[in-house]
Amino acid sequence: MKLKTIAINGVFAALYIAVTFFVQPFGFSNLQFRLSEIFNHLIVFNKKYFLGIVVGVILANFFFSPIVAYDLIFGVGQTVISLFITIITSKLIKGIIPRMIVNTIVFTASMFLIAIELKLAYGLPFPITYLTTAVGEFVVMVIGIPIMYYLNKRVNFEKLI
Repeated sequence: MKLKTIAINGVFAALYIAVTFFVQPFGFSNLQFRLSEIFNHLIVFNKKYFLGIVVGVILANFFFSPIVAYDLIFGVGQTVISLFITIITSKLIKGIIPRMIVNTIVFTASMFLIAIELKLAYGLPFPITYLTTAVGEFVVMVIGIPIMYYLNKRVNFEKLI
């Protein structure tokens, strides 16, 4: 792996951690609104962002989660699975916005893993927890589509890494 790829992934991991820090009260409950999840959209530009996203999730969960062990298994697992699904489906989908829409759907649907985590850790009811975490993820990811699209116009994520 090139040094440039590692460095850029480090920057995005740090950004993920920093944004998660600022939204801590809303990032680790059954009413999740983790703004840092918009960085998940980087994967539709280039699969090389996988490492930066995953490292950001690992470190954010390690340092800020009140249920670290659960979040390191379920939270990281949900991210890894969703990113792999998006990488595979992106090969079949033309256009950045359609890929981000699919990415949003994948991450939203996979929130069942977070609902399981919260049921195991806190005894929260699965159906309602799945609904609330999925809605929060959906809102953040939808908000992230125009943000990442327009940032890409300035930064060119596809060729940055």
